[in-house]
Amino acid sequence: MTSQKLRSKAPTVADVARAAKVSKAQAARALGGYGAVSDEVQARVNSAAAALGYRPNELARSMNTGRSNTIGVIVGDIENPHFGLALRGMADVARTAGYHLLLSNSDEKLQAEQDAVRVMLEKRVDGIIVAPSCSARDQNSHLMQVLEEGRALKLFDRAVTGLDVEAICCEFTDVAADATRRLLQNGHRHIAYVTSMALADDYRAPDDFGLTPVAQRVGGMMQAFVAAGVEFDPSLVKVNALDEAQIARIVAELWQRPQPPSALVASDSVVAMWLLREVTQRGLRIPEDLSFVMYDNFPWSEIVTPPLTVVAQPVYEMGREAARRLIAEIRGEAAGPMPRFDARLVVRQSIAAPASGR
Repeated sequence: MTSQKLRSKAPTVADVARAAKVSKAQAARALGGYGAVSDEVQARVNSAAAALGYRPNELARSMNTGRSNTIGVIVGDIENPHFGLALRGMADVARTAGYHLLLSNSDEKLQAEQDAVRVMLEKRVDGIIVAPSCSARDQNSHLMQVLEEGRALKLFDRAVTGLDVEAICCEFTDVAADATRRLLQNGHRHIAYVTSMALADDYRAPDDFGLTPVAQRVGGMMQAFVAAGVEFDPSLVKVNALDEAQIARIVAELWQRPQPPSALVASDSVVAMWLLREVTQRGLRIPEDLSFVMYDNFPWSEIVTPPLTVVAQPVYEMGREAARRLIAEIRGEAAGPMPRFDARLVVRQSIAAPASGR
């Protein structure tokens, strides 16, 4: 006969109360952090709970206090180091303040984001930080619901038109113009910008991107072209670079043009890696055959050959500020003025004059 080890029953509030020789109501208040108990009772309950290995029922405690000490975070792509670094900043601040993060990945899809918000509200998170996949107000009723349910909300990396919620974002227009100016000064006229930003149709104007960093970056590019007296070709702005297959398709389209680009600008490090793979497979050398600029600055961009020119962002600091401001709102505290986050151009060795005839 096979014996089966029975699991021991987890200690309850009643068990803690008996061990501490207090009433169940006193034990519940001491363990839940609500109501008033004397220092002596709190110490006895804490000691008994530790001895028994008691773990609080977080859902029950949140129903009593109205707080779960949990923050929901929804990002567009968890595999993107940009969001990973931001999450580190959020987690560092949250942990110090006694909060835990509940993370969800939207894959830049509106339905997935809506589902994540619903689940987080059901889990009774105290607030949500979200990098919205869509900046149009009429498609963000789920974010309005967060506010209607009395939960704190902050937007990260992007804003939403007409939604009166703080957005922790970086400023890109000036640095995008600077990077483009350097390419133009080196003789480039066919500069392609490749982004994972999803659009139903081909890009036409910066307004297509709403209140996003991509709108600022393309706007900065256009400013540099206008200042140089060079015509800007919107068909060189390529969207929907969401995965390896899409990026391979984009590169194929670019190199089927009568005049392929002489410079590529990647919207983030993931897009950059796949672009570099595709152009290398075509036998193109950087910067001899193709100049290259990348948004985001990670260690690998400096140790590849040649080191890449990048636009660096204070992503970790932005993540910290997003969590700090959210927690301040949850606690009813003043967060203070919103700091300005500026990107900066780090010039390395991936820009040169275009090859002959380019």
